[in-house]
Amino acid sequence: MAVKTKEKILKCAYILFYREGFARVSVDAIAEASGVTKKTVYYHFESKDQIVADVLDHQHAYTLQRIHSWAGPEIKKPLEFVEALFARLALWTSEPNWRGSGFTRITMELADLPGHPARGAASRHKDAVESWLEERFVELDVYEANAKARQIMLLIEGCISLILIHGKKDYADQALCAAKILMGAMDK
Repeated sequence: MAVKTKEKILKCAYILFYREGFARVSVDAIAEASGVTKKTVYYHFESKDQIVADVLDHQHAYTLQRIHSWAGPEIKKPLEFVEALFARLALWTSEPNWRGSGFTRITMELADLPGHPARGAASRHKDAVESWLEERFVELDVYEANAKARQIMLLIEGCISLILIHGKKDYADQALCAAKILMGAMDK
């Protein structure tokens, strides 16, 4: 029963944090949304900071699996890989109520707290995405796979941030154009 309660708290907290931001969500609001008492929340988590870190850790596997599905192992050509990746990124950013990457948003919200546990969770997630890109580029025999993964990661993050800031979905198209140039310019 305790595991189900903790998972319910994490799911409700994620929804609240994603919708309203970390700073705007109180432990009282998390308890109310979860249908438990504040005391129950603190039984499972030592602090609000720990809740947000655990929320991100909990979301990590789900989010990583979703990203992996964007350009899966069935794709055998580097250019097709980046086209699929940015096409799915464009679809994701077009979803109703899209508010950006929760991992990036929480890191920006906590920019003045470099040791915050949520920043560590976000960093681990972004590292895992970049490592996956590198692994796929190695599988696809991409020249300078490590550098290419980092460059594509920069395009992804920049694209997500600028779509969030400006609300203009064409940043995904422009990021894809830049990715195609990177893939062509370095694959010789």
